Amino acid sequence: MQRRSFLKTAAGAVAAAGLGLPACRNARPAGARAGSSRMTLRWFPYELQLRHTFTVSSYSRTTTPDVQVEIDYEGMTGYGEASMPPYLGHTVESVCAFLERVDLGQFPDPLRIADIMEYVDGLSDGDAPAKAAIDIALHDLQGKLLGAPLFRLWGLNPDRAPDTTFTIGIDTPDVVREKTRECAGQFNILKVKVGLDNDEEMIRTIREVTDLPIAVDANQGWTDRAKALDEIFWLQEQGIVMVEQPMAADRLDDIAWITERSPVPVFADESIQRLRDLPRIRGAFSGINVKLMKCTGLLEAQKMIAWAQAEGMRAMLGCMTETSCACTAAAHLSPLVDFADLDGNLLIANDRFEGMVVRGGKITIPDRPGLGLKVL
Repeated sequence: MQRRSFLKTAAGAVAAAGLGLPACRNARPAGARAGSSRMTLRWFPYELQLRHTFTVSSYSRTTTPDVQVEIDYEGMTGYGEASMPPYLGHTVESVCAFLERVDLGQFPDPLRIADIMEYVDGLSDGDAPAKAAIDIALHDLQGKLLGAPLFRLWGLNPDRAPDTTFTIGIDTPDVVREKTRECAGQFNILKVKVGLDNDEEMIRTIREVTDLPIAVDANQGWTDRAKALDEIFWLQEQGIVMVEQPMAADRLDDIAWITERSPVPVFADESIQRLRDLPRIRGAFSGINVKLMKCTGLLEAQKMIAWAQAEGMRAMLGCMTETSCACTAAAHLSPLVDFADLDGNLLIANDRFEGMVVRGGKITIPDRPGLGLKVL
């Protein structure tokens, strides 16, 4: 079906798809004191320190605001987090304000995650990172209570987890060479940020150091579809295997034109956030990039991946700059997808956890209950 024709009926398909701030630190019982059979929700700000300045087509940063979330139940703790890169518009204050509204005390059984998250999601139209933090913590708690890692509860084979890309942000040639050398021998595919006027220089600089396959992410940086397509053909000659979000999120007809002619798959990132967005972008992309911080967590991520596969599209799992908590949560789903970009924990210098690791470029999921995290 042509994209223009599909858009006339897409709306109906949605229904068928089923700095830290001390004031934000909280240890409020969710309806009961510790030691009872009720859940206790806690959270605190935790600013992530990046190993290198991170630059994409629209901004640069050296830190990422983050809120760490913990849910206690009968002596066990589930861990979650909300990471907030600036382009999503969320803040530590907004996350903490949302968490203040959450009352888990009305739910005596933490294993009923679908019911709990239906309530949490209904508290607002947005606040996806805060919702994702609760979702992740509940899943971690679920696995611990049942004594199994999440991938096993979902019936997934961890050996089918894909390679993960390692991200190289836009920078000077010397810094790009340094970053590329740092990951030499550790990864089988790189992810390179493009979208400015130095794209060719970035790729040629990397090719001085390595011949690894490359995924490129324009982060909406290209503005002319014909020039973008020409660049994609040149990039393919340089060993590029996929392109992410080539143009602005709302320019779906132009992106569809590129996707139809592109020699490599074109993935949606900024054009989507949640399941309800997917019918709108059908026909414009070859695949979707699912991120827990945008889609409210693991429950919705599974639905998005299933939708993409049912539509004959590819799926990938991405991340923000995050601790190993959120990255490991996504890693448990990674046996389901074609591509993974789960290196956010490797880009920070102050990880609180030990979780998923990369061995020989491949995602290795911990075989411990829940997320399988160790607190450092």
